Amino acid sequence: MSSRAAAALAAGTSSAVLIYALLRLAQRVLLTEPNPAEVLYSEHAGFFWRSWTAIYAGGMIALAARLASDRRPALAARLVSALVVAAAMALAVATIVAP
Repeated sequence: MSSRAAAALAAGTSSAVLIYALLRLAQRVLLTEPNPAEVLYSEHAGFFWRSWTAIYAGGMIALAARLASDRRPALAARLVSALVVAAAMALAVATIVAP
């Protein structure tokens, strides 16, 4: 695997984690969820919707990162490292605020 493809993969996976954490925080702050003990049946599974949305967006960002790394690989590498740190911080906050 080339270094540009690895950078694109890192950008896609870390952005998917970042997007998932942001979606979870937004859902916790903006929306109210029913108590799972009181709900007998629900057609909506929030975890799966958030996961698939984050994976889809992460794939688009991975493609954009791959295209960007062809033109400016040094800048793309710096952005990927910042994205990994942001994803880790957002996941830590989401874990504490909205478990």
